[in-house]
Amino acid sequence: MSKGIIVLIVLALIVGFIFMQYVSVRNTLVTKDQAVKAAWSQVDIVLQRRADLIPNLVETVKGITKQEQTVFGEIANARSTLLSAQTPADKIAANQRLDGALGRLLAITENYPELKSSENFLRLQDELAGTENRIAVERKRYNDALQDYNTYLLKFPNNLIAGFAGYKANEAYFQASEGSRQTPKVDFSKPAPQATPAPAPAR
Repeated sequence: MSKGIIVLIVLALIVGFIFMQYVSVRNTLVTKDQAVKAAWSQVDIVLQRRADLIPNLVETVKGITKQEQTVFGEIANARSTLLSAQTPADKIAANQRLDGALGRLLAITENYPELKSSENFLRLQDELAGTENRIAVERKRYNDALQDYNTYLLKFPNNLIAGFAGYKANEAYFQASEGSRQTPKVDFSKPAPQATPAPAPAR
């Protein structure tokens, strides 16, 4: 067997190995990318669920706290931005605005004991709390899937193959906003504080 044929065989084996490596890495990237998209779709569903609850919550509160128009406007604008956002990064940013506005709304409700006797408000608050818990669960699943994708993509030689295949790192992690961390814990099981009676006038 001539040296030329041996060289061709070696080159063919190298090319074949590189091609198989490319196919393997690309297929894995496809799988992990789809896992990220599937996890985000679940986040999107619960964000939509919360957005659907907000108008009824606001209307219930507005019936008692009509003067708080600034907060109502902030919530309406943040909700509109969330619903119109197209990318995960845009929706995450809009959600952070909405978290802050909702936190301010719940802080305001502490000043209105009438809401404690509103069955509609209490029901909506419970539904909102359940949705917030679901968002936290789905947010973690999405972040885990995204971290797994990014870690695999950034490893050598996967990063080289990813570039050829058109894949790049995704930094759109969904972190809890400062507003959601600082949302007041409103305990509606406690009785409303009673006004202190004025002292009797001196005789």
